[in-house]
Amino acid sequence: MERTCPECGDKIIGRADKKFCSDACRNSYNNALNKDTKNIIRTTNNRLRKNHRILELLNTKDKTKVTKNSLLKHGFMFDYHTGIYTTKSGSTYFYIYDQGYLPLDNNFYLLVKRDV
Repeated sequence: MERTCPECGDKIIGRADKKFCSDACRNSYNNALNKDTKNIIRTTNNRLRKNHRILELLNTKDKTKVTKNSLLKHGFMFDYHTGIYTTKSGSTYFYIYDQGYLPLDNNFYLLVKRDV
């Protein structure tokens, strides 16, 4: 029985349990299989990285007060964060890894850095 590669259709030579003719075909097959899943993960990770860079750029002293417009001007998207911390007094901090922000009155935000 002749086995063929599911990616390119070439004849498979080698071990009995070998499924692809080459590493390139195996990688290509699996990349195509997981493309949709990986695309959403890649997009989300890129957005998180960008938000983190913005907070690092604006938070020069470990605690900084900025306007919402300043964050938006740099391209910050409030829908993406990695964690939420609510204090005993009810204040809710949103974190992107070690960089966080707290919504204040009058469209101001307190930027903070968590010690890791």
